[in-house]
Amino acid sequence: MTDLQSRRVLVTGAEGFIGSHVVETLVRRGATVRALVLYNSFGSWGWLEALEPAILREVEVVLGDVRDPHLMRTVTTGCSDVMHLAALIAIPYSYLAPDAYVATNVTGTLNALQAAREAGVRRFVQTSTSEVYGTAQRVPIDEGHPLVGQSPYSASKIGADQMTIAYHASYELPAVVIRPFNTYGPRQSARAVIPTIITQIAAGKRRIALGALSPTRDFSFVTDTAEGLVCGLTAPDAAVGRTLNLGSGFELSIGDTAQLIARVMGVEIEIATQEDRLRPAGSEVERLWADNRLAADLLGWTPRFGGAKGLEKGLAITAEWFRDPGNLARYKTDIYVI
Repeated sequence: MTDLQSRRVLVTGAEGFIGSHVVETLVRRGATVRALVLYNSFGSWGWLEALEPAILREVEVVLGDVRDPHLMRTVTTGCSDVMHLAALIAIPYSYLAPDAYVATNVTGTLNALQAAREAGVRRFVQTSTSEVYGTAQRVPIDEGHPLVGQSPYSASKIGADQMTIAYHASYELPAVVIRPFNTYGPRQSARAVIPTIITQIAAGKRRIALGALSPTRDFSFVTDTAEGLVCGLTAPDAAVGRTLNLGSGFELSIGDTAQLIARVMGVEIEIATQEDRLRPAGSEVERLWADNRLAADLLGWTPRFGGAKGLEKGLAITAEWFRDPGNLARYKTDIYVI
């Protein structure tokens, strides 16, 4: 992989699950990192605080908010590149607070793009989501698949992605849209399905509460996603203005995923459907399965945890992390977190 020793990279949403792994990957690749963390009165740096001290010493942490255009200009000044991950991502919460998703995901992305344009950055990487495709109309899903906003969250991400493409077309901003499918791994929120299953099992439960079991997902281990996003910084100019899928190329239903996790963790489980975990019928994305060939061609990226064997390996690593009492204590295993 190309080193990044000459790059000063702004990472928005750096305190989050994927963002913290991206920061870690960038530092290991030699980049100088400025990490934008959502301002909070606790002074918390989120998951950045879980990084090794040697990694964290190489990171400049700034508290702020992508919704503020003035702050975005300030934090982008002096940076050669922008990795934009800041977003509201919980789908159930988007039903309750859709305005907040537009403010953060659409307007926040606009602020990041404009700041990057004014700073003359070398590359802008927009982090998308497979949710923008809605239920698959054909599989595997390539980048030309129609975009369907089946939730306020996915609609806001479509807006953010299209704003990024517009800034490339209108202002020649060197932007790339990277579209990960369902990412999982250590440090993920328990609102996501894999941590939901693992944390319940790790807490001693054998009757596991879940939502819909039939939808399929293409699960990507978080280090694969982080590496793919970072590859967007060094991809050839042919990638600029393009959208690229990151996925394992393998789909599995939620129900079968739960049983696979139980096998990996050495237990037997019973699954109970919980009404408040179900999406509205028209909003449920029934099938996601990535065509990742374009990322291989333009990013030189292939998943290290691809296919069925890769998923099982990634689940074992994830389960081991969550089983650590210090990590499990961070999660509320007795309530449903949206």
